[in-house]
Amino acid sequence: MQQENDYLWGIFIRIIDEIDVGLHAVDEKGNTIIYNKKMMQIESMDIQDVLDKNLLDVFMFSNDQDSTLVQALQKGKETKNVKQTYFNNKGMEITTINNTFPIIEDGQIKGAVEIAKDVTKLERLIRDNINRKGNTKYTFDSIIGESLSIQEVIDNSKRATRTSSSVLIVGETGTGKELFAQSIHNGSNRSAAPFISQNCAAIPDNLLESLLFGTKKGAFTGATEHPGLFEQAEGGTLLLDEINSLNPNLQAKLLRALQEKTIRRIGDTKDTPIDVRIMATINEDPIDAIANQRLRKDLYYRLGVVIIFIPPLRDRTEDILPLVQNFIEKYNQLFQMDVKEVDGEVLQSFLTYGWPGNVRELEHIIEGAMNLIVNDGVISYSHLPFQYRNKSQFKEAIPSMPPVEELLQKSSQTTVQLKDHMEVVEKYYIQKTLNSNNHNISRTAKLLGLSRQSLQYRLRKFNIIGKEE
Repeated sequence: MQQENDYLWGIFIRIIDEIDVGLHAVDEKGNTIIYNKKMMQIESMDIQDVLDKNLLDVFMFSNDQDSTLVQALQKGKETKNVKQTYFNNKGMEITTINNTFPIIEDGQIKGAVEIAKDVTKLERLIRDNINRKGNTKYTFDSIIGESLSIQEVIDNSKRATRTSSSVLIVGETGTGKELFAQSIHNGSNRSAAPFISQNCAAIPDNLLESLLFGTKKGAFTGATEHPGLFEQAEGGTLLLDEINSLNPNLQAKLLRALQEKTIRRIGDTKDTPIDVRIMATINEDPIDAIANQRLRKDLYYRLGVVIIFIPPLRDRTEDILPLVQNFIEKYNQLFQMDVKEVDGEVLQSFLTYGWPGNVRELEHIIEGAMNLIVNDGVISYSHLPFQYRNKSQFKEAIPSMPPVEELLQKSSQTTVQLKDHMEVVEKYYIQKTLNSNNHNISRTAKLLGLSRQSLQYRLRKFNIIGKEE
């Protein structure tokens, strides 16, 4: 019989550890008898810190009566959807929504059970976002790039400053989507109003809904009046980053807000009109996102009144040099260094690398290299961060050096400016690849990871003759 009871108890413990809500039970003395894995996550505690210990010896409440478990134990009080804020044994603040009830046997209270949902992140986000208004720092002058492709994107983005239409910014991770969003906001007549950005993939959907739309006092016990991000961005711009990570239900609510220009707080019965420009970003092809049910088609059409496509860095390698120079200047100032340039071997590897992390990855490489450099001067290949030097793309991307000395012979100087050095490297590599492909533009563009338009621009720039099919 005991063996059977132990078996059933094991199954019970396994079940409560699998449920997605926190479960905490205490006996009549307030000592913990059940404490599941979800509750450990919510409270950032180990089971040995809580099990068999008195509730009030482990957790701290502003008043003992603020504990719903204590109220259930001492007064037999049952509570539903009550918000509770308290601290664990490390002083970490925790906020939960609780359903708590006493365990009564023969008219006597034998213990209490609490079922908890974590809203700690939501409470912090609400507090943080109240002070996030007007925190933009980027304008179109912040965008570094000389390529035709990036200049075209800048021109299209500047046109978008004239209206309040929704904007969908499409680009791979690290291409600078928020930089463009802030630039559009700061160039518009909404620039004096709030700009609020929220990454939709950063928090769970149940918290994100409250964060976006706000809560009404009384929506649940302990709920207070909290304006959502839509209301906080009133008169300005709300940027929703990674919109394809929103679940379909939230996408439908977002679509309604866009169409009706109203929102309804959770727990409220009336709609609130809003005047907010919505921008959204997506890090994949929107058509693929629709096909794979990560983006509603109707929301795509509503958001995509203006669509900005930011090209990946591998398709605009002529922007690598000015970006490198910009990042060197930035970290020279930050680190109080005097790095002048990167050497030819590094430049060549940069030109032929695929840049899966785009501009952000390039910046991290420069920052990492400047942390490893011993003497100010030149960043060499050995200074590149270890994880990048060991990537096969870098190893394979270093052909023999072009004769930069030719430039020196034509100049009275003993050194060559970084820009001139970079152009020699770029011209040499394009010419070498073109020659090996019988001057075929399409094949050469494919091997270099460029669009035909980008390669043709470079051929005109360097006065190189290619051959159409």
